[in-house]
Amino acid sequence: MKNIPLILMGCGGVGRYLLQHIINTRSLHSFKGFYLRVVGICDSQCLVVTRDLLHKDLDDSLLLKACQVKKNGSSLSILGDFDKCQVYGHLESQEKILEIASQLGKSTGLVCVDCSASSDTVIMLKEVIHMGCCIVLANKKPLTSTMEDFEKLFAYPHRIRHESTVGAGLPVIVSLNRIISSGDLIHRIVGSLSGTLGYVMSEVEDGKPLSKVVRDAKTLGYTEPDPRDDLSGMDVARKALILARILGKQINLDDIKIESLYPKELGPDVMSVEDFLDHGISRMDGYMQERVMKAASNEKVLRYVCVIEGPRCEVGILEIPKNSALGRLRGSDNITHVVCSVLIRTWLVH
Repeated sequence: MKNIPLILMGCGGVGRYLLQHIINTRSLHSFKGFYLRVVGICDSQCLVVTRDLLHKDLDDSLLLKACQVKKNGSSLSILGDFDKCQVYGHLESQEKILEIASQLGKSTGLVCVDCSASSDTVIMLKEVIHMGCCIVLANKKPLTSTMEDFEKLFAYPHRIRHESTVGAGLPVIVSLNRIISSGDLIHRIVGSLSGTLGYVMSEVEDGKPLSKVVRDAKTLGYTEPDPRDDLSGMDVARKALILARILGKQINLDDIKIESLYPKELGPDVMSVEDFLDHGISRMDGYMQERVMKAASNEKVLRYVCVIEGPRCEVGILEIPKNSALGRLRGSDNITHVVCSVLIRTWLVH
């Protein structure tokens, strides 16, 4: 049985689900001949680690307790009441993780999983991977930092995995890497990579006002607490940047043309979330309705997509033929078209 020590950074919705998934699939792991030994978990306030890094882990009962604590909106520091673990404050957390990486990286090995939404983890991840550890990312921000940071993270390509940074469950990254490895030249990528904006576009297509669609999306839990985090297009831009860099493009986030679904005068620095939802977003209803009708008159529909082609890398609303794979897309599903020198490949998640 191979024991794989693991530290999880970020215990929000994604991190909690990962912990529960690890626990629920223990029998499968055993059948495959390995055991994921969770030695540490952290949130934005503290780090919780096992007292015996070499031989013990945070047992499943403690991990389930951690999931419940975070679901209730509390800090992991509550777990300090248990004798099975040690708790380090925020200022000590990074130093302790690096100490653990140094201790385990060259001996038993260590996997650092970043499920946070922070850009602060990139400094630590660069050091951790240099120490011989592996990193797994759901967090897009380390990969959309500077080109220098990106290149340092990929200095050891066999130690990094980041499939879930783009396309949710869609195997976009592994598929791109296989196409590139086969020698095919990728000419163009067009992708609908935001479930939230996919839902918004397909609902306004049905004639619903943009303001109502956004409020409904927030109620359904599709959007961030501030829907403008989704409507700004920045999340799609980060995903597009990751794909562009995989193709070898030396670009940064500032090089991407981004179309926001709201103007600056409706931004977070001008009005509150409540004012935006109650009064602000409704100002865009007429404009969006006009664009929908114009597209429909040309037998097309609107989709919020990323386009990567030659030097072009941009995200925004595009008119798409309604009978195309992108045009038929509904709800929060994702789809990516990759056009290469030999064939066209399409992946679709329902």
